[in-house]
Amino acid sequence: MRFLVISHSKHKEEGDTLYGYTPYVREMNLWLKHVDKVEVVAPKTNDTISSIDTAYQQSNLYFNRIPFIEFTSFKKASLSLLNLPKIVFTIFKAIKRADHVHLRCPGNIGLLGCLVQVLFPRKIKTAKYAGNWNPKSNQPLSYRVQKWILSNTLLTRNIQVLVYGNWKNQTKNIKPFFTASFYNSEIEPLIRKEYGDKLNFVFIGSLVKGKRPLLAIKIIEKLNKERKPVSLELYGDGILKEELENYIATKKLEHIISIKGNQEKEVIKKALKRAHFLLLPSKSEGWPKAVAEAMFFGVIPIATKISCLPFMLDGGNRGILIEPIITSAVDRIHVYLENKNRLKLMSEAASSWSQNYTLDTFETEIVKLLRHS
Repeated sequence: MRFLVISHSKHKEEGDTLYGYTPYVREMNLWLKHVDKVEVVAPKTNDTISSIDTAYQQSNLYFNRIPFIEFTSFKKASLSLLNLPKIVFTIFKAIKRADHVHLRCPGNIGLLGCLVQVLFPRKIKTAKYAGNWNPKSNQPLSYRVQKWILSNTLLTRNIQVLVYGNWKNQTKNIKPFFTASFYNSEIEPLIRKEYGDKLNFVFIGSLVKGKRPLLAIKIIEKLNKERKPVSLELYGDGILKEELENYIATKKLEHIISIKGNQEKEVIKKALKRAHFLLLPSKSEGWPKAVAEAMFFGVIPIATKISCLPFMLDGGNRGILIEPIITSAVDRIHVYLENKNRLKLMSEAASSWSQNYTLDTFETEIVKLLRHS
């Protein structure tokens, strides 16, 4: 089988080896274990390979480089428009060669892939929509267009669209799905946590506005002012890092809050085993891996009511759902902290649920999808 991946994710090369963002490539490697040939149509960056990059594990792989599409400035927008015909033609030829087309959405390249695949109704396709599929959510126009095309059974045929969450009134193209980070072999007996002493919070994610790391810091700051024994470790990097460090220093919070940067998987696992709560007050999510990873080790998520999070947290039985307002969030956390037995049950429920979604289960579901090819 010739398997085609169309992605907006930036890729890096070193010799004959292709690298990409670790969570994405780790998932793709599970798909690629079960195909003969792979073609990846995606942009290339000359940035240095870092700890958050992972290599594709497929020897028969062809990387078909395309230019970036960016509209963040007039110059970049003009260049992107000039490159559009070349990119569309590249995608067209790649789909024509493929036996199975796999679209990664949402994104600018994903949008072009959605449009071009309409011309190939007989090709077998899958699409991974890694964003928020909630039909009622307020999203950019390009995202809404991608969702409309993928859902339209007249335009898009022979496809299974993998989305996070189980939403009402969906077309036959749409298949509720999940993602995973750990294997069955990594399941350990639950560490029973006490909630009477110091409470350890973690934030795992990019330090960008969409993840609201400053809100997480301010929530911990307020809890500390109210004499709750708390600490917060932030794992991740991003454009807000310096701003966050300055805020922590200005408010003299270094004794309870620290930014750890990007870390290897084993470091994150150790941090989760120590933690009581994950704090992730994001603006938007697809299937937030950080939440599922935390739950795997019995860490109680504190998250906003977005995307499939109410489903993941069972409406508040497996985690704490908050509004992105400091006072409201802190008041809600206080309510839960008053009932330690409830927190223990919540930790157990979170771990039990998350451990159903392992990479082993994920790979089994992928094989089922590929058997239709």
